[in-house]
Amino acid sequence: MSARPDRERRSSRQLSRRGFLEATAVASMTLSLPRSSLAAMRMLAEPVEIGVIADLHHDLMHDGEARLEAFLDAMSERRPDAILQLGDFAYPIPENEPVIRRFNDTPLRALHVIGNHDLDKGVSKSTCVERFGMPGPHYAADIGGIRLLVLDGNDRGSPVGRGGYPSFIGPGQVAWLKDQLESTEHPVVVASHQPLAGAFAIDNAEEIQEILGAAADRVVLAINGHSHIDQVVRVRGVTHLHVNSASYRWVGGDHRHRSYAAEIHERHPWIACTCPYRDCLHATITIDPEGLEVRVAGVRSAWVGASPAELGVDLHPELVDGEQIAPRIRDRRLARIRR
Repeated sequence: MSARPDRERRSSRQLSRRGFLEATAVASMTLSLPRSSLAAMRMLAEPVEIGVIADLHHDLMHDGEARLEAFLDAMSERRPDAILQLGDFAYPIPENEPVIRRFNDTPLRALHVIGNHDLDKGVSKSTCVERFGMPGPHYAADIGGIRLLVLDGNDRGSPVGRGGYPSFIGPGQVAWLKDQLESTEHPVVVASHQPLAGAFAIDNAEEIQEILGAAADRVVLAINGHSHIDQVVRVRGVTHLHVNSASYRWVGGDHRHRSYAAEIHERHPWIACTCPYRDCLHATITIDPEGLEVRVAGVRSAWVGASPAELGVDLHPELVDGEQIAPRIRDRRLARIRR
C-alpha cells in the first residue's frame, strides 16, 4: 500500500499543529535545545512523533480502561509514528490480558517500558517481557530515523540500594548503552521508567548522566515516568522530561481521603492514597528537523477532590505544588538557541 496518504495526513496535521502551537505560544514553556544535538536532528527526513503515556496504574484505578481508551482515541486522531507506555501500566497477569492486548493491537506501533509495579504479584521480568510483547527488558527500536533506547531501571545489585523497589541500571545494561550510543550517528531518544535525572532518580544516575552527556550531540531527549510530576531538567547537555502519570499523584497512607463515591473506594481502596486527575494525562513528542526543535503537546486537567497542597502533603523538598506537582503535562517547545 502506498505511504502517500499517510504523508498527506501528516502534512495537514503538521500545519494544523503549527497553528495551534503559535496560538498557544504564550501558555507553553519555551526552553533552549543544546546546539550540540542539532546536527543529529538534521539527519531526519521529516518530523517524528511519539505518543507517550506513563503510570496508568490500571490495577489501582477504577477507570484505568477508560483512561487508556482516551489516550488511544487521541493517538488515533494524531497518528504518531509510535506510541510508548513508560511503565506501571498493568500487572502482566492473565486477568489483564485484555488491557495489554488493547494497547498492543492498535494500528499504531506500540512499545513498552517495564515499570517497578509491572513486576508486582510475583511477576518475573521474563514473564513481563513475554506478556507485554517486548524484545527484552531493555532494547533498541528505530522510529522514523530516531534511535529509541529503552532502559530497564529495575536491576538488582545496586551498591547503594535504599531498600524497597530496585532503582538501578546494572553493569550489563551500562555496557549495552555505551555500545548503542557509540554505534549510531542518528538522533537518540532514551526512555526509562525510573528517572535518570531530577526527582526520584535511579541510584546510579550520575554514571548514566555521564554516559549520556558524552553523547549529547546525539541524545535529543531522555523521557521517563515513575515520578508522577511534570518536570524538565538538563544535565550534561541532555534534556530529561518527566512525563506525568495518566492517573494520579500518590500522597500515601497518612493522607487517606475520599475523592470518589464510597462504593468506588470500597472496590479500589488504594485510591484513597492518591489525588486523582480528572482526565487521562498523556503527551505527543514531536522531533522536528525543519524547525530544529522538540515539541511536547500535553493535556491539562484538574484534581478530583482535594489537591496535595490542600492535604498538606510535602513528599519531596525540591518539588512545588502547582509547579511540578499539578494535574497536567504542559505544552513545551525545546527550540534551538538562535545566535
